Amino acid sequence: MVRNTAREIAIHLSYELSFTDKPVEELLDERLTPESFAALAEEDPLYQETPNAKQADYIRRLVRGVADHAPELDGYIAKYAKGWNFARIPLVASAIMRVAMYEILYMPDIPHGASINEAVEIAKKYETPETVKFINGILGTFVRRETAE
Repeated sequence: MVRNTAREIAIHLSYELSFTDKPVEELLDERLTPESFAALAEEDPLYQETPNAKQADYIRRLVRGVADHAPELDGYIAKYAKGWNFARIPLVASAIMRVAMYEILYMPDIPHGASINEAVEIAKKYETPETVKFINGILGTFVRRETAE
């Protein structure tokens, strides 16, 4: 499994956190199992390969980070979502931006451009072209205004 696949799985799990009452650790423990991946692989090729320990750690770090920093990340999204009411932003788009912003703020080993590019590529699979442009614009503005890079 490559990092962009692990990132996309982290986005799926972050999205799922938006509408579950399960604690983040319980969700991760349930979803990051060979059995769960085998069941999901029938519906989505993304789950064909179970993550190894390093990939699972990366997914866990992202999903935990998004859960722990959700109010902060949502604040940034709302701040840069010019002309959009936060409640109107699709949950998948929010999950994509939260993961990218978490990487940008808290994972200095990942280049900001890589986080943005991967977010945009993943968004193309799930969102309308208008929403993809919206995500790209928010993340670009966020990096320019909130980071020293």
